Amino acid sequence: MLRPPAPVSRYNILDVAPVNIRGLDHLVPWSMPEKILVTGGAGFIGSWTVELLVREGYRVVVLDNFSTGSPGNLARVLDRIKVVKGDIRNHILLDEIIKRYEIDSIIHLAALVSVEEATRNPGEAVRINVNGTHNVLETARKHDLERIVYASSAAVYGDPKYLPIDEDHPLNPKNIYGATKLGGEALVNAYHDNYGLSTISLRYFNVYGPRMRSGPYAGVIMSFIQRILQGKPPVIYGDGHQTRDFIYVEDVAAANLLALRSKTTGSYNVGTGREVSIRELLRIICEEIGRDIKPAYAEPRPGDIRRSVASINRSATDLGFKPRTSLRQGLKNTISYLIKNPPFS
Repeated sequence: MLRPPAPVSRYNILDVAPVNIRGLDHLVPWSMPEKILVTGGAGFIGSWTVELLVREGYRVVVLDNFSTGSPGNLARVLDRIKVVKGDIRNHILLDEIIKRYEIDSIIHLAALVSVEEATRNPGEAVRINVNGTHNVLETARKHDLERIVYASSAAVYGDPKYLPIDEDHPLNPKNIYGATKLGGEALVNAYHDNYGLSTISLRYFNVYGPRMRSGPYAGVIMSFIQRILQGKPPVIYGDGHQTRDFIYVEDVAAANLLALRSKTTGSYNVGTGREVSIRELLRIICEEIGRDIKPAYAEPRPGDIRRSVASINRSATDLGFKPRTSLRQGLKNTISYLIKNPPFS
């Protein structure tokens, strides 16, 4: 028997079973302005993107299965958006949402985003990141949607052959996660080339900020902050001279909006163009927290890339993208958030 949608916790969110679309029958389609479906919209990057879209006057529908996202991430805009609990692998649900809400465009952020999780469960990574992306694209093609923004990753590049990494750099992912994101990009490009779908892929570098994920698969910034606040030495794998391009989450949300409004197609880097070593990162975090804790060093992790930094010249020229948050300010914001909303005990 098909069950009706039920609220999730105290939030008014439609809980749609994998085969249940009847629960959407009572929903009234929106009129203008433009209506955007954000998959993974309750997640880290998704929730910041949704907030920005709402501020800019868009009507927003969020589709999220809440495997890593949280209704609380959307607390500031829940009364101005629609949220459906469901999965991008459910093509029937995708079709029904687009019809019911008369969706114009999609920002596709839903994914299995952890390198470690993808390595542990490659089949699931393919089902979500490749097959799920195919469902989104096919539904968009069927309904002749205006624009698809796809969240890709710098992981598609693999070991850099030169720096900074531009969009013409060879694509040679070294892990399952990167391979699945590249697979998604290939589908995005094929749907543009074969069906004329207006698409764009954004290759995010190392995104950080408030609401980022905690737990065993947390990134280096969350790990450092968590351990320092707990009075434990942060762990550096290798010598700490490896580098990354850290970009603040609100700048990534701005890039998503620019990509949505643009008519250009292809793939674009989303980073800062600044190369930061892990040791420098730790020094700034310690300064902002006000604690001087010496790190513990561990063996380098297999497959860890030595250096990484984006060229954002093409994104600046074609999209008008310009990151505005300095690393220190972004870390300050992140630390303040985590002190007020500790995800760890």
